[in-house]
Amino acid sequence: MRDGIAWSNDLLTIAARFGSRVAVTDGTQAMSFATLAARAHALAHRLRDAGIAPGAPVATLVPNGVDAPWVSHGVTIAGAAEVPVNAHSTDTEILWFAELAGFRRILAPAAQAERLAALGFEAWPIEDIAPDPAPVALPPVPADAWGRLIFTSGTTGKPKAVVHTHGGRWTAHLLQRAVLPFTPGRGDRVLLMTPYVHGASLIAAAWLEQGAEVVLQDGVRAEAIEPILAAGPAAIFAPPTVLAKILSLFPGRRFEGVRCVFTGTSTLSRALWHRAAEAFGPVVRITYGMSECFNPITVLEAPEVAELMASEDQGLGACLGWPAPGVEVSIRGEDSAALPAGEPGEIWLRGRHMNAGTISGAGFVARPPGAWHRTGDLGAIDARGRLHLSGRAADVMKSGGYRIHPGEIETVLDGTA
Repeated sequence: MRDGIAWSNDLLTIAARFGSRVAVTDGTQAMSFATLAARAHALAHRLRDAGIAPGAPVATLVPNGVDAPWVSHGVTIAGAAEVPVNAHSTDTEILWFAELAGFRRILAPAAQAERLAALGFEAWPIEDIAPDPAPVALPPVPADAWGRLIFTSGTTGKPKAVVHTHGGRWTAHLLQRAVLPFTPGRGDRVLLMTPYVHGASLIAAAWLEQGAEVVLQDGVRAEAIEPILAAGPAAIFAPPTVLAKILSLFPGRRFEGVRCVFTGTSTLSRALWHRAAEAFGPVVRITYGMSECFNPITVLEAPEVAELMASEDQGLGACLGWPAPGVEVSIRGEDSAALPAGEPGEIWLRGRHMNAGTISGAGFVARPPGAWHRTGDLGAIDARGRLHLSGRAADVMKSGGYRIHPGEIETVLDGTA
């Protein structure tokens, strides 16, 4: 991997190639590739002029829409550590995120300025960043500089900040493009409805880098997404909860032209897959990811998903597919020893695009180079080398020397055992 990441040069090249072509839209407003690069570079130069050094944290509080990509690109090409905060975060959450990441400057819509100032932050209204009419390239960013901080959900305690370097982000971008089911191009639209702060941003980057169009929606609203779906986007990113909501909004509706429905973050049931296949065709693709490792970790392509749904359940849990390029997956027992195929245990993984470390209330803890990550997820690897997910280690109970998973109890109570 190169020593410096030439984010700025790459973005200017994309703008030169695709110019006035629409890069991102929210269904109402649209922004071209040229304008996206011009606004991102204006922001990046302003950050550099303010003394922001490579790896310094800069927060963004921008809802899904045409502004989210250029603000993200601007912070990145400046070399700062982008700290994307969900636009729906509470004051308490924002203050905790700032304590962890150490930011005081937040890029946000002007409507948020008074609120953020009252919390003690320096708010930069994004409306004040005018496009640079003649963008000048910035120098490459050190690969080992902090590049992005993502916050965990906090389901097992207060959220932590997961730190990724610029080099790790660049590698993740390459790997994401490497496993796309097709190469997007002119006329190919991807519909994204989940927060841009997590997986949606990586898919958006893969689309924009190929000159395709990103449609960003702030949530799932029938009146907003119906015309987009009716026009036949090439792809949709819809985790199972989002997919279920779409199908409930348009019962019995068939949408033509969708080539892939990306899904992940939670397990996909057979019933939901069948409903999705009736609406879009057998185009649902399963991936596995987490904050500590930028997607992709494992991939199960749409034809393989269809084959899986037509076969008998192996009893190993939800199938997530094969490890993506650059990713190693291992199933370990309580003694941390690797287990053979078919044996359930905890999922461990490692890859080139793993995080550099985490920040908790106790401070930053670096991940040793080449170290394995204990995911806290339970699963097994089948005879074909595919990863299966069965639950969370924290949910397992012990009784009389036996390990009992909640799913086993639910099965008995449902009368399906």
